[in-house]
Amino acid sequence: MKIFQINTVCGSGSTGRIAVDLAHMLEEHGDECCIAFSRGTKPEDVDCFQFGNKAEIYWHGIMTRLTDRHGMYSKGATRELIEKIKKYQPDIIHLHNIHGYYLNIQLLFEFLREYNKPVVWTLHDCWSYTGHCSHYTCVECNRWQKECYKCPLKKDYPGSILLDHSTQNYRTKKQLFTSLVKLHLVTPSEWLKNEVEKSFFMDIPCTAIPNGIEIEKFVYRENNLKNTLGISNKKVILGVANVWTEQKGINDFIQLAELLDETYQLVMIGVDEQRKKRLPANIIALDRTKNIEELIDYYSMADIYFNSSIEETMGMTTGEAICCGTPVVAYRSTAVPESVGDGCGVVLEPHDTEGVARAFAEIINRQEKYKNACLAYRQRFDKKISNEAYYKLYCSML
Repeated sequence: MKIFQINTVCGSGSTGRIAVDLAHMLEEHGDECCIAFSRGTKPEDVDCFQFGNKAEIYWHGIMTRLTDRHGMYSKGATRELIEKIKKYQPDIIHLHNIHGYYLNIQLLFEFLREYNKPVVWTLHDCWSYTGHCSHYTCVECNRWQKECYKCPLKKDYPGSILLDHSTQNYRTKKQLFTSLVKLHLVTPSEWLKNEVEKSFFMDIPCTAIPNGIEIEKFVYRENNLKNTLGISNKKVILGVANVWTEQKGINDFIQLAELLDETYQLVMIGVDEQRKKRLPANIIALDRTKNIEELIDYYSMADIYFNSSIEETMGMTTGEAICCGTPVVAYRSTAVPESVGDGCGVVLEPHDTEGVARAFAEIINRQEKYKNACLAYRQRFDKKISNEAYYKLYCSML
């Protein structure tokens, strides 16, 4: 069996690590896999193919901002990709994120329809079935269930500063994406699966396979981070994000900085220099880290992990924290609650910061009980489970 994966990145970020994990799993089964990607570094331990160039990516980004036709540029890069697929002759093509200023969706899907081999498509967000946005919960939009128009998130990724072509984009995606006879969708959560089934994908087979975690690596371990940060006598509340936005909960952390007493210390990872200026002095704001070992130390240091996001298709950081024995406080929004196992934390209504503060106190008072529940639940995140689910899906499609 030969599998050809396509993603924005390879080996970095959650989607890039998932692609590499699947490649390793296939190799263990005696099968072949190649990962095609556009940005980032090239891993040495997998067969991969980098295509396109920075100039074409920048041009795609500029034209998206001017025309709101994301996914309709990068023709040269896509033709290069198609030639690689023809030479590789895969039995199954596995798509991940095909947005990100690097692919032409019309060229790609016209080729996939002609190639007529099974296609697995893991939807890591909502972009595939909307006319513009990758998430819509923050504005409670459901236009995508019929047809997008006058997009309220036009300026959000993939942002357009001038035009709104959400209706045209929706029609183009619907026509292209539903044209494949042998397409099977995968979502990382039941929440996203339910959303997909309300979209123009409603007649396409869809399976929920949660993103797996390397539980042998994400384990609790003693460290001196509290001493290093000068907060050894504090109860640490940790938050992690690639980019801190209102949807990710930056304002909730600011409110909590006013509500919590001096026995607590808020720590935020992934804060850029501009947003650091917005945060009060009693929040420790740290840069984004790509170092998994460092991230595990922070999860282990924290007394509580606070997932303040209201827009997640799974919420990997929640599972990673639980695997490290750290209880979670999260909001009842999108897919986040699915990762909070029984006894592993507290789930509240979005932006109830006073309730969050009470939940912190509840967990601190029963810290050992919550930690033990996390350690008992962690096996459910094992990436071997999700990898084997993918393998069974591959086999069923041949």
